[in-house]
Amino acid sequence: MMLVRLLYASRATAPLTSSVVGSILAQSRAHNPGLGITGMLCYSEDLFLQVLEGGRDEVCELYNTIVRDDRHVNVRILCFEEIAERRFGSWTMGHVNVATVNPSLLLKYAKLPVLNPFNCSGQASMALFDELMATASVVGH
Repeated sequence: MMLVRLLYASRATAPLTSSVVGSILAQSRAHNPGLGITGMLCYSEDLFLQVLEGGRDEVCELYNTIVRDDRHVNVRILCFEEIAERRFGSWTMGHVNVATVNPSLLLKYAKLPVLNPFNCSGQASMALFDELMATASVVGH
C-alpha cells in the first residue's frame, strides 16, 4: 500500500467551541481506524490545521469529505507527499488547542505568535506539528 501525508488548513465558519471540536474528534476516532488513517488536528478559535496519513485513496477520499464540511471554508492543501513511514501513527486523531501552546514555539515559525498556516510554508507548518508532538502538547488517541 502506498502511504501519503496530507496537510491542510482552513478557516472555521463560526468560532470553534469545545463541542464543535469534540464532535470533529469523535467523528475522526470513529471512522479513521477502519480506514487506516492517523493524524493530528491543531486549532485556534477560527482556524484548523490538520495532518492526515494513510493510504492514498483513503486520505484523498477523506479530504474530499472534509472539503464539503460546512463547518469551515477556504480549505487549502499545504503539503501532499508520498511517505515511507508515518509520523503520526500513534494517533487516530491527536489534537492541540493553540491557546495551550507556548507562544515562543509559534513565533519560531511565524511573524506573530498566532497560528496562521495561510501565511507560512507547508514545511513550516509540518515542523510546528513535529515540535508539538515532541513537547507533548498533544491530547487524544
